[in-house]
Amino acid sequence: MSIAIENFVKAIYNNNSHDARDTKPGNIAKKLGISNAAATDMAKKLAVKELLHYQKYQELQLTEKGKKMALNIVRKHRLWEAFLFKMFDMSLHDIHKEAELLEHQTSDLLANKISAYLGHPKFDPHGDPIPNSDGEITTTDTSISLSSAEEGKTYIISRLMSDDKEFFEFCAQHKLKYGHEVRVSKQLIKNKMTELRIENHTILLNEDFSTLIYVNAIT
Repeated sequence: MSIAIENFVKAIYNNNSHDARDTKPGNIAKKLGISNAAATDMAKKLAVKELLHYQKYQELQLTEKGKKMALNIVRKHRLWEAFLFKMFDMSLHDIHKEAELLEHQTSDLLANKISAYLGHPKFDPHGDPIPNSDGEITTTDTSISLSSAEEGKTYIISRLMSDDKEFFEFCAQHKLKYGHEVRVSKQLIKNKMTELRIENHTILLNEDFSTLIYVNAIT
């Protein structure tokens, strides 16, 4: 399959996996930086290939065949992120950019070798689950966004759901990293802000940031 097709099915899968991101052709077009007409045309072609279901004005839904393809690409992408982060200590933004290129040139054999070398990780450095070689995600996501976390509770960061450079730079500067511990001091509901205590300093996040950071409560 072409890189364009792989990116298209992956975009549908990723949008479908995140709340409030629908999979209508216009939204997929925006995500991929192509025209609405090009996205609609691609959707029709992939429907013929039985990779997705297309109906005018409706969201695009992957078939089982399309989902399997998407998960295979997602697996390679996230394995490369884990590898680059471990080997070169690259930033979260940079590993994402490089993995976008490498995922399309990676055989299943190489993906399996990378996974074995890393000890078959279940999550990438962003906290996103890595599908296994059968295209299955074997972990259960019980995390919530920081914007909906409770005051006075301590949490572990489980996922950073963005690909924006400034977001990752801010997170790195303030030690908002996968696996790090944070305490929610206050939820300023009217102002849509969350006050956090991280180690020995306090930061205030607006809703644009706090909805992209997912956490699990420490029990």
